[in-house]
Amino acid sequence: MIDGERGGMDSDHDRSSAGGGKDAWPQASNRSAEGRDTPEAIPLTPLAPAAEPLATGRGIAGLSFPYQVVAALALSLIGLLACTQVAMVFLHVAPSNTLTEQHGKTIDRWIYPEFEQNWKLFAPNPLQQNVAVHVRADVVGADGRRTTRWMNLTHEDGEAIRGSFFPSHVNQNELRRGWDFYVNSHDSENRPNGLRGDLSERYIRRITMLRLSERDYGGTIERIQLRSATSSIAPPPWSNEKISTRPVYRELPWWTVTPDDLPARDAEQRDEAHGVQENR
Repeated sequence: MIDGERGGMDSDHDRSSAGGGKDAWPQASNRSAEGRDTPEAIPLTPLAPAAEPLATGRGIAGLSFPYQVVAALALSLIGLLACTQVAMVFLHVAPSNTLTEQHGKTIDRWIYPEFEQNWKLFAPNPLQQNVAVHVRADVVGADGRRTTRWMNLTHEDGEAIRGSFFPSHVNQNELRRGWDFYVNSHDSENRPNGLRGDLSERYIRRITMLRLSERDYGGTIERIQLRSATSSIAPPPWSNEKISTRPVYRELPWWTVTPDDLPARDAEQRDEAHGVQENR
């Protein structure tokens, strides 16, 4: 029986192999074939629609028509102002010519005070002098009235700048530009030669009192006097030029100090002092 059964099994196996019938172990055969010859089946899904490219800026062309008009007008205005500024500055620093003689006041109104230039184009004779500003004061105290010695304010500014990696703009330019402002606005007799004369005087007086208020003179400063000491720069050793380096002084008249000349805190103290004296 066992042989018969085995024979029957063998005959079935041979018959299925030779005749192309169904395999004896179809499940095992299918697994082996799938793992060896064909990849796993991947379910098909519909392709997602491609993402639209992000919109990129295209300048003014990317704006709507009304905004294009506004942008074009704004750019035109900026360009016009820039060209006007360059032209005005050029005429201001250029040598005297027909345009500056005819439209000098218009150019000055555009330039001053925000765009003032302190240099000249094609300057034939650059500055070759040292200018120092001195001040002295009349002080009224418990021991009476006395006049201080001359104090060199420019020298003090120079000492504050010397050796400093980041010098103060105030120490470099405030007093120097203030004095230039005054000199250019007054004649040799210290009379104002234009509308800016009074402004320049008040400006230099305030600068001076701001410096003097940092000191204690044992009394109240009633008057101040300023002067400039101008000396030519000595020529180099290899030059044959003979130039006198002795200073030339220009003294201004005595000015009576007013509350407008004082810093805010000193003006308040002086007003309080005058109020106490009047009450007495």
